[in-house]
Amino acid sequence: MIRRYFYRFSQSTITVIWWLLFGLMFIFAVTSPNIILGDNATFGTSTTMLTTSLVIGITAVLIMSYAYPRFRRGVYRVLVTHQLWTAGSLLGLVVIGQIIFVTFVHPVSGFDAGMLHYAATSAKHVQEVGVTAYYSLNQNNMPIMLFMHWLSESTGQTSWQFFDYVTLFFVDLSAAFNLLSVAVVRRHALGFALYLHAGWLAVFSSIIMPYTDAWGLPLVSFYMLCYFVMRQTSLPPLLRVASAVGFGISVTLTYFMKPSSIIPVIAIVIIECLEGLKHKRAPHAPAIFVSAAMLILMVESAGFTYHYTNQAIQGQTYIKLDRSRSIPAIHFMAMGVYGTGGYSEKQAIQMAVLPTKKQKTDYSIKMLKRRLKKLGPLGYFEFLIKKQRNNTADGTFGWLKEGNFFRENQKPTNQGFSNWLKNFIYLYGRHIADFRFTAQLWWIALLTVIVLGSGAKWRVIQLLRLSMIGGFVFLLLFEGGRSRYLIQYLPCLLLLGTFSFERSVANVQRVFGWYQRKLKAAIAADEAE
Repeated sequence: MIRRYFYRFSQSTITVIWWLLFGLMFIFAVTSPNIILGDNATFGTSTTMLTTSLVIGITAVLIMSYAYPRFRRGVYRVLVTHQLWTAGSLLGLVVIGQIIFVTFVHPVSGFDAGMLHYAATSAKHVQEVGVTAYYSLNQNNMPIMLFMHWLSESTGQTSWQFFDYVTLFFVDLSAAFNLLSVAVVRRHALGFALYLHAGWLAVFSSIIMPYTDAWGLPLVSFYMLCYFVMRQTSLPPLLRVASAVGFGISVTLTYFMKPSSIIPVIAIVIIECLEGLKHKRAPHAPAIFVSAAMLILMVESAGFTYHYTNQAIQGQTYIKLDRSRSIPAIHFMAMGVYGTGGYSEKQAIQMAVLPTKKQKTDYSIKMLKRRLKKLGPLGYFEFLIKKQRNNTADGTFGWLKEGNFFRENQKPTNQGFSNWLKNFIYLYGRHIADFRFTAQLWWIALLTVIVLGSGAKWRVIQLLRLSMIGGFVFLLLFEGGRSRYLIQYLPCLLLLGTFSFERSVANVQRVFGWYQRKLKAAIAADEAE
């Protein structure tokens, strides 16, 4: 009885917290200035006829589908009956478009991505004082920099275009792993998953930003896929055991690439523990054997991967570091309570000035306590609500919001195909507002599907919700302030949208059916009079 009560209480708690945080996210996304059509006073930009034509086209299709049964049947046949062919073709066209885009647009990036490329592509660069100082402070970026250096040495390539192609490959690989997860868990949802991922890849401009955000995506998608395979008892035991090895390796590599991206693993452990409370019957011997084998191989593969990866990082001789100058984790929590909840130049400078880790820690604790005392309980609560908006509302994922985002002229000309494309993603590009609107429209569509899919408490749904709750809480407590940090959790959100779609359709049909019945009753009442 107690176990059952605790299980239900835990599930209800997850659901309540989810809707509190996700509800704010949805409201802020719908009211984002990105979705303004026409003149935008917030950004000082204006959408063009491209966006107007898109809106008119979508509206026309919706009206004609409602008004003309023959047209509706045609649209249904193309988009639903043959959805795998249509969505697959659409995804293929998007990938071709991505390749064309990276071929013509591969700017030199600034901020952390620029430092990664600068250090990874030349042994002379890592001897500079500024570079060694950066990596002594930001040792969390060492794994990806060394990996980029290995790629550069192995291929002989050092250009931004090459690393943008690598980023494109990793992003699309993440999408492929997500689609495989859908095929494993709920195959009949694959059609919508293809549509959803085609829309994401079409507006995901971070394919030209080689950094941990995008490079960590396939690792998260892969360990989620491995988990889903392990959970499918209908699959061959050998495949499930192999997936356990893949899970251990990918989780460990994720930790080195971007530690906060392993939050879904914590959600997996919690959900599995709750599922253990739910079931009373003891499993059969073969199932126990397979589960034990998976657990042992998972732990061993994770341990070996950690040992050899950590050994490679600690034993590297490419760049000399002063490991005592590493920035403590509390620094990112201290930054997370100032301003918009994001990067603080003042505190970052202090991290560089203060010589020892203890002094950095003491300073960060002092700044954190000072800010929390100034805000007070109500002020901090209000700050967290605003920070949730900053963390989640922007469907462009914080595009152009980092300092020195690109190191070239942000106002492209109108000459040539390359410049025409740059006008969509550069700060002063003619079509930057069109890009923001389109990206936000896709973002709102994804979140709307999840909202309409309310009511489901299926294990996978709860797992993905709990993963996102962990991500939300992490970004509220630590450095956030822009939705770029949400990229690492996109696999969970995309899968959640996919698995929520069927329930969304059912809920909409239920409401529409209720409306139709009320309408018929009202008409009948009027005719009776």
